[in-house]
Amino acid sequence: MSYTWFEFILIGLSVFRLTHLFLYDKITESLRTRLLMEQNIVDEDGNEDWNYIPKGEGIKKFIGELFVCHWCMSVWISAGMLGGYLLFPQIFIIIIYLFAIAAFAVIIEEIVLRYL
Repeated sequence: MSYTWFEFILIGLSVFRLTHLFLYDKITESLRTRLLMEQNIVDEDGNEDWNYIPKGEGIKKFIGELFVCHWCMSVWISAGMLGGYLLFPQIFIIIIYLFAIAAFAVIIEEIVLRYL
C-alpha cells in the first residue's frame, strides 16, 4: 500500500495538533494533573521555572512521562494514527482531516498574531 505526500502531510498535521492538545491545551489539564506533579524551581538568579514530574509507578508513570516529552508523545500518537488509518481508513480519515484542519488553522492564527 502506498501513500501520497498529501496523506503524509495530513497525518503529520493531525499528529502535531493531537500532541499539542494532550500536552498543552487547557481542555486536557485535568488529565495532566492526574499524571503529573508540578515542581517550582528557583535558580540562583531568582528566576522561576516549573518542572513536571510523573506521578505513580508502572503504567501510570510511563504515561506521565509521555506527558512531559512532546517528542515521545508524538511517536505514540503517530503510531496510533497510522495504525488506525491502516485498519479503519474510513473512520480515521475523518479524524485525520479534523485534526489536520485544526492544526492548519492554528498555524495561520499564529502567523496572523505574529505579523499583523
